[in-house]
Amino acid sequence: FFHLQALEHVNSRLLELYPDDEERFDIVLMTNNHAQVGVRLINSINHYGLTIERFCMTGGKSPIGYLTAYLTNLYLSADSEKVQEAIEAGIASATMFTANKDVAYSDTQLRVAFDGDAVLFSDESEQIVKEQGLDRFFEHEQLNENKPLAQGPLKGFLEDLGKLQKKFYAKNERLNCPIRTFLVTARSAASSGARVLKTLRSWGLEIDEALFLAGAPKGPILVKIRPHIFFDDQMFHIEGAQKLGTIAAHVPYGIAQKYHKSA
Repeated sequence: FFHLQALEHVNSRLLELYPDDEERFDIVLMTNNHAQVGVRLINSINHYGLTIERFCMTGGKSPIGYLTAYLTNLYLSADSEKVQEAIEAGIASATMFTANKDVAYSDTQLRVAFDGDAVLFSDESEQIVKEQGLDRFFEHEQLNENKPLAQGPLKGFLEDLGKLQKKFYAKNERLNCPIRTFLVTARSAASSGARVLKTLRSWGLEIDEALFLAGAPKGPILVKIRPHIFFDDQMFHIEGAQKLGTIAAHVPYGIAQKYHKSA
């Protein structure tokens, strides 16, 4: 479901540029199936021409305990309970939702889109929106424009993508980089966007494209971007993305979860 061809293309490009360097994407298939089903899984992987060398079959036990041992940078699963367990263990994680219609994706450029608050950043600002309203939020963001936001659960994954991008930049491949990142946020640029961009700068991170939607739906913009995966903390945005053909991943973190559960 995650477009592994694009990941494998990044790996092959890195191998060409850095033949002695092993810093590449390493995919681990984790399942709580028993080892006896391994042959069927291996046959399926080979049928689709994918290169997944690492398997973790736990025979009914939760695989979460193995994530730290595998030095996991990102855990994706369709099981929301396991994802919540991983988030609580401090591991970047999200629940995958397939798109409701087929859209063509690039096999030669991995495109990853992130929401901002409660995904790349903490939910500090979102707490103010939910509890005190938009006016207080705008006032708070302007007062704190030069104070970086705390990091959210996927900041480390963006950092990892940035490290790989810089390996291409170092070989004069910036314009031909096979990784592209997008910030897609409901924030307004004029009233609350500066703090976000200054936070990324303070972390030493670049994002290729930043789209401030000022409350407009994210789905139509994602159709234009065509990311292989879009991360958001609110199911409202996940469902809107799904309907228009984007593979979306829900990050169960922050105050929005409280409101979602009580809805």
